[in-house]
Amino acid sequence: MKLSRRSFTAGLGAAGAASIFSPSMSFAARSSELNILCWEGYNTDDVLGPFRDLNPGATVRAESGTSDPDMINKLRAGEVNVWDLINLNQPWARGQLYPEGLIKPLDKERFMPYFERMTPEYGNPPYPMAFADDGELIGMPQRYGPFSFVVNTDKISREMAEDMGWKLFLEPDMAGRFGILTYDNWNLIHMCLTGDLNPFKPLDEAGFATFEGVAKKIFAGAKMMTDDLVAMNTALINGEIDAYFTGGTYTASPARLDGMTQIRGITPKSGPIDGKGGVVWAEVTSLVNNPDASPLASDFLEFVQKPEICKAVGFAEGTYNPVAQMGDPQVFKLWDTDELDAIQWDSLEEESALSVEYDSVADYDKLMEIYTAARRG
Repeated sequence: MKLSRRSFTAGLGAAGAASIFSPSMSFAARSSELNILCWEGYNTDDVLGPFRDLNPGATVRAESGTSDPDMINKLRAGEVNVWDLINLNQPWARGQLYPEGLIKPLDKERFMPYFERMTPEYGNPPYPMAFADDGELIGMPQRYGPFSFVVNTDKISREMAEDMGWKLFLEPDMAGRFGILTYDNWNLIHMCLTGDLNPFKPLDEAGFATFEGVAKKIFAGAKMMTDDLVAMNTALINGEIDAYFTGGTYTASPARLDGMTQIRGITPKSGPIDGKGGVVWAEVTSLVNNPDASPLASDFLEFVQKPEICKAVGFAEGTYNPVAQMGDPQVFKLWDTDELDAIQWDSLEEESALSVEYDSVADYDKLMEIYTAARRG
């Protein structure tokens, strides 16, 4: 299985894995060429095929990444000369890419009207993480979702799971009844939250000690560990486990679409970050600051706002996610009842309100060292 799209690494110093495109490649006709660096979904035929049909003769390529930092490091290593669009999770455009001159502003006159059609969380007011400190529009949000943990509601009620939150996994009678979906960076975040710590702020020695105790207890209580969401959902459905640590709408959605709606992503009702215990990720797609820019880049970014393409992006690669554009009735009507149920649309607004924005882990290296030792132990 490939590395999960949500299993982020945090080190930003290395150049990252080699791209299928070389920075030294010479593009003779950039007006008919487009290169996209993205999470999976935007690289599918359901998305790229219709765009190619609209642009006969154009060469449109897309490469899927394995982590946000890896994709950022491609640009830092000189591949701003290769890529035209980059699709990452929300902290990076504002926090890294724009300040370093790796992406450039969008045309507000062209793109701001699309925010008026988005869900309230992203369109009213327009999503803050899509804007730089200087007010420039630097990306367009699309897929998003809360990401905390998953339970089988036949075994653990939604109400109890939401009320107990992360403390559920510290209960003595939960030992041997849960799995760990090993998306390591998310595990760091969630173990911090379990210990009433803010993973996005530096910790003191007492915080590290608390994290270590939580990590040891959770690893000791886990019945299984895997980075395969299908295997984890199967264990949940078969009764091998009653819950899994780290997961959400994204991971529960395939089982739910198959009719197993007892598999449900849970967002805690309270937690240590301004009273919140959930985390929500959102993707932002930006224009790379390519010195030989392709005019197709902005065209594609507008193209993926089209209703049928929004649906194709949201329902790509066997996992299903809401998109910000579902605030538009023309987009929303493309989801049937079962599909809305798969992405837990009934509680999505509520869960998003109970969540903080995903961000980079402040003490990643130290926490990963503790986490790795606890996992081996």
